[in-house]
Amino acid sequence: MRKTRAKKRIIEQDPKFQDVVVTKFINNMMLDGKKSTASEIFYEAMAIIEKRTTEPGIEVWRRALNNVMPNVEVKSRRVGGATFQVPIEVNPFRKQALGMRWLIGYARKRNEKTMVDRLAGEVIAAAKGEGAAVKKKEDTYKMAEANKAFSHFRF
Repeated sequence: MRKTRAKKRIIEQDPKFQDVVVTKFINNMMLDGKKSTASEIFYEAMAIIEKRTTEPGIEVWRRALNNVMPNVEVKSRRVGGATFQVPIEVNPFRKQALGMRWLIGYARKRNEKTMVDRLAGEVIAAAKGEGAAVKKKEDTYKMAEANKAFSHFRF
């Protein structure tokens, strides 16, 4: 374990939308340090979203991210030789990180031809409350509900 908590790094706003959350999303999407490629994919996806939905792409993306962020999750807790799935409320930073990870992960698994189309499709689906990322959030919530009886084992 660490002696002290790691300091939060200051992340700069992205140049187009002046938003720190967009920068975090682009950083999560980046592979092999290719940030310019990741930002290009994100901005092109926003343009496609604007064409398909006729509303600002960044607003659709924010709504999608809010629809994907989980409120509760389960963590394994070992008590007396047995392992219990204990429901725990999610910290706001982790909530955002999980939402981004799920959106990007399920966008990568989609069947469209390019990553731009995949990301746009997943974001639009998540904004409507559909798609694999939203299903993951609902499954996590159901798991927490099913294990509510073990909530007294919280640490």
